[in-house]
Amino acid sequence: MRMRHTTKARRGAAAAVLAAVMALTAAGCGDDGGGGGGKADGDGARASGKASAQRGEAKNRPEGQAPSDAIGEMKGPDGIALAITSVVRDEGGFVTVNGTLTNRGSRPFNAIHWLSKETEMKSRSSISGASLVDASGKKRYLVLRDTDGECLCSTGLTNIKPSESRPVFAQFPAPPADVNEVDFQLPTMPSVHVKISG
Repeated sequence: MRMRHTTKARRGAAAAVLAAVMALTAAGCGDDGGGGGGKADGDGARASGKASAQRGEAKNRPEGQAPSDAIGEMKGPDGIALAITSVVRDEGGFVTVNGTLTNRGSRPFNAIHWLSKETEMKSRSSISGASLVDASGKKRYLVLRDTDGECLCSTGLTNIKPSESRPVFAQFPAPPADVNEVDFQLPTMPSVHVKISG
């Protein structure tokens, strides 16, 4: 009888630990606008408010003009534009790229051509195919993956309507500390040269 209670207790403890790990993983993969993991419930509301503000800004911005805080912009087919707003080196050995995706075309956009060639990726509409290229060091850095094989990047980029904007991010392994400039690349888009801050 005692063994049965001990086994149930162990299973309960294991389930609690698993739930905590899954919650932390989900928080780490969320897009909180800061490029890292979510820190508090308020972050989601701030990210949502920021997204709404960016959509409003995109509607008021003249056609073809990048956001005022952009450090680089990529323009692709069918009026799709990605403005890079920051490329930040984090203490944990990562580089986080943040930006704003805007559909300046006349049809809804789905990011199916931007995903990685890996067949086990869960999200089919993400920027998992992005990379950072250190031309001087001749190295390419791919988007990081979590323990489930999902990218540490924006996912669910489907049905982006004309004139709509969405915040996006992607995390990469950090190049060596002396590398301060890289090329951000995304399939179907021209690369953009950006500086790493932090």
